[in-house]
Amino acid sequence: MKKGPLLNAQLSALIARMGHGDMLVIGDAGLPVPPGVPCIDLAVSPGLPGIMPVLAAVLSELQVEEAVIAEEASPALAAAFHAQIPCEAISHDALKELSAQARAVVRTGEFTPYANIVLKSGVVF
Repeated sequence: MKKGPLLNAQLSALIARMGHGDMLVIGDAGLPVPPGVPCIDLAVSPGLPGIMPVLAAVLSELQVEEAVIAEEASPALAAAFHAQIPCEAISHDALKELSAQARAVVRTGEFTPYANIVLKSGVVF
């Protein structure tokens, strides 16, 4: 059995395959998944799982060099993201366009508006 905090086999395998510059989106329950982009659906019910615990689990295994959030996010949500990782803010429409280039979108049960983050993979050396 895997010991780390990220137990989802599909998500863990994706992270293991990611290379420098690859993008992973973690989104709320309403974020549209662009055609052709795989969706790892973790949503169980409204609020479960929330985006912040999923983000923390992903960050425990993924080296991230850049993160992007929507500038429309509330100040409290933006602060919560920044507490996990420094983020750049772009328009929500631009974030949705950027998600079309992602290796996958992770769908959470988060019901907070604009609770979406794009993570760009870095390298550990």
